[in-house]
Amino acid sequence: IEGFIVNGAVTTSNQDIVDVTGDYIFKINSIIIANIDGTNAATVTVSISTDNGSNYHAIASTVSVPADATLVVIDKNSALYLDETDLLRVVGSANSDLTYTVSGEKITD
Repeated sequence: IEGFIVNGAVTTSNQDIVDVTGDYIFKINSIIIANIDGTNAATVTVSISTDNGSNYHAIASTVSVPADATLVVIDKNSALYLDETDLLRVVGSANSDLTYTVSGEKITD
């Protein structure tokens, strides 16, 4: 088991931020969205694909994140597992108002 963390800016374009590589299962322990804009709220959608990107299913859909606030989409009490070729995607209503942080564990399949 190996821990991992990925983070970056949420944009108005769909971004696959976690792509599970072959021979692994990823346990997603937390997904945190922070609004770094001091004035405006922004929305975020977080989705997963279990068929290598053919279809995506929202786990949080257009959720509003107030200015200078944080949204916990997934925490250790609601962790999920992604198998090889599964994807985790984010998209927001405004460029660079939101950031994402995803932490989890890589488990050899």
